[in-house]
Amino acid sequence: MNKIPIYFVPGLAASVEIYDYLNLPEDRYECIFLEWLIPTSKKESIEHYAKRLCEQITHENPVLVGVSFGGIMVQEMSKIISVRKVIIISSIKSSREFPLKLKLIRGLKLYKLLAPRAFQDLEKISSKYFGKKAQKRIGHYKKFLSVRDPRYIEWAIHTVLHWKQKERLSIVSHIHGEEDFIFPIKYINDCIVIKGGTHAMIIEKHKKIRKVLISLLESEENKHY
Repeated sequence: MNKIPIYFVPGLAASVEIYDYLNLPEDRYECIFLEWLIPTSKKESIEHYAKRLCEQITHENPVLVGVSFGGIMVQEMSKIISVRKVIIISSIKSSREFPLKLKLIRGLKLYKLLAPRAFQDLEKISSKYFGKKAQKRIGHYKKFLSVRDPRYIEWAIHTVLHWKQKERLSIVSHIHGEEDFIFPIKYINDCIVIKGGTHAMIIEKHKKIRKVLISLLESEENKHY
């Protein structure tokens, strides 16, 4: 049996190590992990960036999986190449799912103040955005904040806030945590809900995420886990 190729893109500023805990069956899936690239300039479009990531894809009709900003990116990549399936985790399917707080940050351009300082205090950020367990598991959460090149950080935050996708792509399946602080569940439509899942559930709830991923790859339609 031919293995299904799956390309994984991490979250904003995250390392591909966030996927270390999934351990998908090696006899059924070939997993390839794409690291973030440094943008060519502050004004590089998300379309151009996605095209550069696509240049690293060597399989036909792969599955694309992305967490958070990586979820946004794999949706853009799916517009460029033919894919079997797109699965996003702790992310959004369109700008309609942006929470009010991010709209305010964008409208007031507060991100210009946020970006340079966003990842200076790892412990504080992890505790605030990823839940109480972060203080006890700070080693794990460093994987979420390991890409700290200021050229990338500034570009990525701006790109997330200005994503202009208006409608959901039909090929997208969405896994989301009911306690996600970055993208609150109340703004999210039509997703598989992970009970107790935070924005960092790819680590905290990796066993459940693994179960859901395999279910989606096998085209089962379960809604709650």
